[in-house]
Amino acid sequence: MLKIALLGVGHLGKIHLKCIQMVEQYDLIGFYDPDDRNAQKAESEHGVRRWTDLDALIEAADVIDIVTPTITHFDLAVKAISRGKHLFIEKPLTHTLSEAEELMQRSKAAGVKVQVGHVERFNPALLSIGGMPMRPMFIEAHRLATFNPRGTDVSVVLDLMIHDLDLVLSLVKSEVRFVSASGVAVVSNTPDISNARLEFENGCVANLTASRISMKQMRKLRLFQKDAYISLDFLDKQAQIIRLYDQADPELPQDANLLELHTEDGVKFVHLHMPETEAVNAIKMELETLAECIIEDRRPVVSIDDGYRALRIAHQIIDLIAEREQNASID
Repeated sequence: MLKIALLGVGHLGKIHLKCIQMVEQYDLIGFYDPDDRNAQKAESEHGVRRWTDLDALIEAADVIDIVTPTITHFDLAVKAISRGKHLFIEKPLTHTLSEAEELMQRSKAAGVKVQVGHVERFNPALLSIGGMPMRPMFIEAHRLATFNPRGTDVSVVLDLMIHDLDLVLSLVKSEVRFVSASGVAVVSNTPDISNARLEFENGCVANLTASRISMKQMRKLRLFQKDAYISLDFLDKQAQIIRLYDQADPELPQDANLLELHTEDGVKFVHLHMPETEAVNAIKMELETLAECIIEDRRPVVSIDDGYRALRIAHQIIDLIAEREQNASID
């Protein structure tokens, strides 16, 4: 078994604590949290040992799970990597891009596995279309949330949009060539609503909107590609696939979900498919896959490189919003 230590037992940290205890590959040796109230509650409710010596806890573990405020990620990760420990780091990877770059270099030099907590990669909606060839040429993402003071210390781009940035970057097998963005701070000191447009070298365009001041919750990703439209609902954990088939296509499904369509190119068929989704504990699953990657010496599902790419585009969007605001104030 892999000895794992948890750093941080706040709201999300407690969820990680429960999930770690369900993963058979891990032996949770304890946690560290400087907040006495959080620590005492976690210790009494879950029967897990609290360590007050951070260095001793890291030294005793094989894997370190970092679920602390983003601004602390870099220093904690450096401590772990310098001792040759594998890492799970909640998103966003680090507070700054320079920190993320240094962590990538350090982790590769040390030969340790690092997985970043972009949990939507393990959402049942996305998992249900895993076998489908993905060649999206237009993507639209909406991630809307009602206002919650927790998390408003950072832009909505790092708070919410970064989930969809990671998803889009993982689905489009091409480099980003152009980014445009706008955003507005409505109730906090950082943007609460933002829209970004990503243009890729292969011609794909992604339009992303994130808001934390909406009247309703929404987490949807819509993908359009030749002969197919895919709708993913990350909130309801459902997927819809609408595909266009030629009449002679050997893969044409033979079921009732077919609509005949007469086109200039002859008769085609539109097929609606709602793949079955399997209920999973996404956080437990991402922690399990890290254990498997360590044991089998494989690349993590969401690697540190993936975390860096999403963070790089997120900071580019934040800079563009700030530049737009500065130009507006000058006018």
